[in-house]
Amino acid sequence: MNIQNLNFSSFQDVTLVSIPSQFFHAAPFSLRFTGRELPQSLCLTDMEPDRISYLPGHVIDQILSHLSIKEAVRTSVLSSKWRYRWATLPNLVFDGQCVSVAAQDHVIIKNKLLRTVDHVLLLHSGSINKFKLSHRDLLGVADIDRWTLHLCRKSVKEFVLEIWKGQRYKIHSCLFCCQSLTHLELFNCWLKPPSTFKGFRNLKSLDLQHVTLAQDVFENLISSCPVLERLTLMNFDGFTHLNIDAPNLLFFDIGGKFEDISFENTSQLAVVSIGLYVNFEINQSRFRGGSSNLLKFFLHLPHVQRLEVQSYFLKYLAVGVVPVNLPRPCIDLSYLSIRINFNDLKEISAALCLLRSSPNLQELEILARPEEQTVLVTHAYSWEDVYFACPEMHLRNVKIDGISGIKPELDFISFLLLYSPVLERMIVKPVSNIGTELMKELLRFRRVSRQAEIVYLDSS
Repeated sequence: MNIQNLNFSSFQDVTLVSIPSQFFHAAPFSLRFTGRELPQSLCLTDMEPDRISYLPGHVIDQILSHLSIKEAVRTSVLSSKWRYRWATLPNLVFDGQCVSVAAQDHVIIKNKLLRTVDHVLLLHSGSINKFKLSHRDLLGVADIDRWTLHLCRKSVKEFVLEIWKGQRYKIHSCLFCCQSLTHLELFNCWLKPPSTFKGFRNLKSLDLQHVTLAQDVFENLISSCPVLERLTLMNFDGFTHLNIDAPNLLFFDIGGKFEDISFENTSQLAVVSIGLYVNFEINQSRFRGGSSNLLKFFLHLPHVQRLEVQSYFLKYLAVGVVPVNLPRPCIDLSYLSIRINFNDLKEISAALCLLRSSPNLQELEILARPEEQTVLVTHAYSWEDVYFACPEMHLRNVKIDGISGIKPELDFISFLLLYSPVLERMIVKPVSNIGTELMKELLRFRRVSRQAEIVYLDSS
């Protein structure tokens, strides 16, 4: 007997539950619970065994893993075998999909979210690998402390907390005792570990955005995570010096306002992206005549493969005496992205030092800072001297974005074309539609690579 369109009187107001067809060898089907009474002609004992009740447990688990918490709970009506299967889900995600109400009242939405989390955690059995709480109407409420304590007792491995509204939420001290953590992600939070905090010995990934923590707390946190591999820091306060001591770190992404950065025991670091969100020029006076930031920065980065120098960070690297070459070349560096002010000779010198010191660089992205392009270079310089000091490069792909057509920009493009014998493509995109003169100028440049193609992208 076909089980499609059966009516069950014991369930009302149940939304259609559809199971993806790829989980079955037979044709897809769906169950609809619409009526109020079970037809007298149908008897459950006479029905053929339905496929959905006899699915293997691992198949049911895989189906549930593709559903939101809300949809997973609703599968309880499918059969007795499914009734509490959702309660063993190892990954719990509470976001905008788990709460949907017609009303726009934020208080109603928040209260429903809190009840949902309470209900799921109360009925959940088994281990919890991942817990994520992220909702646009979520405030830092006291309930989070209670949930955090419960999750730590369950030895949660991945903990993600994103507070989108209100002041920064102070993380409960119990989280700093959770040694099962392998991934920690916090948004709009305040971290103040207890004095007994000894680090996270199993933490491999740390993502902190819009957070507050003291200088000593930050340094102790990083150095006390011995297996940390990925570190992301965005828009932080409470500390201004970034001292990174992480022997197993592979990925580092940072964007914010800081005064200084140094690496130690980071020989494994391969991917680095750094954006300094404040013009470093206001702090340069105390560095005059000092040692090179460029040399200090690369001292403990022997195997960097991808480097992104964003916002004003190139200005920081240009502080001090810029060397012609780095003492030890970046032989593994294959991708380099630089945001640069082409009217600043110190920044140009720092960029050229990176190019000279990267013999295996294949991809280069240059992003001009157009807000500074109105300042004209008042002292003379010789591009012939620059060319003479630079060896041939192995660049294959170059992208130059945000230029306005000033002479230093064009000289830099000409330099790249003259010293890139294996160049395949150069993409040039101006900051605005500046007519065809720039295109004509680019076409006149001599290229050492015969297969080099120049692609001009109109900003409009």
